[in-house]
Amino acid sequence: MKKKGFTLIELLVVIAIIGLLSTLSVVALNSARQKSRDAKRVADVKQIQTALEFYYNDINSYPATLNVVSGGELASGSGATKIIYMGTVPTAPTPFDGTCTALNNPYAYIMQDSGASYTLAYCLGADTGEVSSGVHTANPAGIH
Repeated sequence: MKKKGFTLIELLVVIAIIGLLSTLSVVALNSARQKSRDAKRVADVKQIQTALEFYYNDINSYPATLNVVSGGELASGSGATKIIYMGTVPTAPTPFDGTCTALNNPYAYIMQDSGASYTLAYCLGADTGEVSSGVHTANPAGIH
């Protein structure tokens, strides 16, 4: 009488292949997550820049401080004359990637030239589009 079934070696080979495939998929997923965080950072900076340009067009000056801390709002005036340019300032995604610990991961705004310009610092963990990894700034001329 002959019994049918798998040998121990065959089972170990199948388990090893499944383990290898799952390891590769986890590595690919982590890479995709990092790229996603960097893409969000670039999109956030562009969105903040757009709100700052609308502010500048109405007020003829950039805000003295971005009381627009992450989660706050970018607005001018108060009460009935209040104009909201950005309802909620985006928060930089976590965890930080690469050299982003230099900024501790936030978006840092500084008004310059008595309101005629600004710099917005941000950090990318890897190359994203035309922007390389590391700490960068954005200003009215664009993203650098």
